[in-house]
This record gives sequence, C-alpha cells and structure tokens, in this order.
Amino acid sequence: MLYYLKVKMTTLTHRTRRTEVSKSCEKKIESEEDTNQERSPDNEDPGDSKDIRLTLMEEVLLLGLKDKEGYTSFWNDCISSGLRGGILIELAMRGRIYLEPPTMRKKRLLDRKVLLKSDSPTGDVLLDETLKHIKATEPTETVQTWIELLTGETWNPFKLQYQLRNVRERIAKNLVEKGILTTEKQNFLLFDMTTHPVTNTTEKQRLMKKLQDSVLERWVNDPQRMDRRTLALLVLAHSSDVLENVFSCLTDDKYDVAMNRTKDLVELDPEVEGTKHNATEMIWAVLAAFNKS
Repeated sequence: MLYYLKVKMTTLTHRTRRTEVSKSCEKKIESEEDTNQERSPDNEDPGDSKDIRLTLMEEVLLLGLKDKEGYTSFWNDCISSGLRGGILIELAMRGRIYLEPPTMRKKRLLDRKVLLKSDSPTGDVLLDETLKHIKATEPTETVQTWIELLTGETWNPFKLQYQLRNVRERIAKNLVEKGILTTEKQNFLLFDMTTHPVTNTTEKQRLMKKLQDSVLERWVNDPQRMDRRTLALLVLAHSSDVLENVFSCLTDDKYDVAMNRTKDLVELDPEVEGTKHNATEMIWAVLAAFNKS
C-alpha cells in the first residue's frame, strides 16, 4: 500500500510538472501565432524559416540544445549518429547523392550503395566535406556504413580519415552566424567548456511548433503526403533522442497523441515506404540504418 501511494504521488508530480511547463510553452507559442499566420506555406520553402534557412543538422542540434545552458544532454549518445544521418539526407535532398537503383541481388535499402550525382559545392562546410569523401571512396559504401564512417565508429584504421570531427561545434558556429545562438564559456569545476545558449528563441519555437503541428493539427496519417523536410526532421529528431524536448511542453493528452503518432511513423517498414511513389529513399534508408544499429 505504501509503495502504491509513492508511485501515485510520483505520477501526480510528473503530471503537474508537465502541466506547468505546458502553460509556459503555450504562452511563448501564442506570442508567435500572429507572425506564423502571416506566413504562407505555399510561398516559402517547406521546412525552412522565411528569414533563416537551416539545414537538417542545424535543426536537430537546435532542438537538442538547452536554451539557457547552451549544450546538449550529457546522457545523449544518439545525437552524433543522428547528425551524420542528417548530412546524408540533406545531400540527397540537394541533389548531390542518391541510392543506386535496386537490382535482384540488392533490393533492400541497406544493401544499396550511396552514389555521387553532383559534386558541385553546397556552401556548407560539413556537407561539402562529406561530398568529397563520397566522391573519393572506392568501392562505394552503403548508408549504414557511411553513418559509421562519418561518426568514427570503425575498426579499420584506413577508414578513420572519413570521420567528421567537431561536428556539433561546427554546426553551433553556423547557428551563431545566423543569429540563433551565441557563444559563452562555462566553468564545470574541472574544466571550461564552450557553450552556445539560444538567443533567437522565436526561431526555435517556430521549429518546435512545426513539428508539433505535423503530428497534431496537420496530421495526415500518410508519410507520402507529408512535407519531406518535416518527415526527415521527425525521423532524425526521434533517432537523435531530442523529440522529447519538442513535445514536453504539450498537455498530457496532446503529448500522448504526438508521441504515439511519431512512434507509429518511425515503426513503418522502410523497405515498403521507400518504394512508394515520390518517396525520398534516403530518408527511409537512414531510418532503416538507425533501426538496425
């Protein structure tokens, strides 16, 4: 009986905390609704701000950062591979890479190699560095192998040259240049760490509201009908373990709906979804790689 009361009190405390956070978040979002209503989805690039264009990697990192502290959770060991997956999807969406066509021997997404479509610079240092690696690599590699190589998770010493270093810091600097983050030094007793607190909270709230709406008010229950950048961001945010940050300010009922719909989405069979008309294969190949790892 005593154990039951303790569990019950913990649950009530959790629900109360979520409700308080929800009220605070809703106040922030309401102040931006007038601005968001003036934006026409038909007149701007889906998934990007009208004033600030962000890459998928920048969006994932922004969602994972603590606003005031300026760093991601020390317990999050998923975001590194999530950012590398975002690089591959971003390159595919920009027409730089693609998956080799399926054959009788290579039907599965994870068996097909990543091929170069165009080596023209993107203007983003991380994307262009990855593009050079893909261009120079023979034989070609699969999506899962590329995520491992770019993360540095390989036992082959000759493959360590493909590791992208200081990815979070480089992405954060891009966000600083775009006026969304700032740079500070924070002391952690034994060492100093560079942090990047959020200064443009409007942009982060806009991004969070876009994801919330995609699984609530604008839910279509069909990934092929979703904006592909929003679909990609949902997949990456879930795989990077930052989606809780997006939905934590919702009321309990909306939180459950949002999490369940996202769960249903990422549990779809990538092999089936990737073959559908107008599907972006790289999104589903990255999801398949995360599901296997």
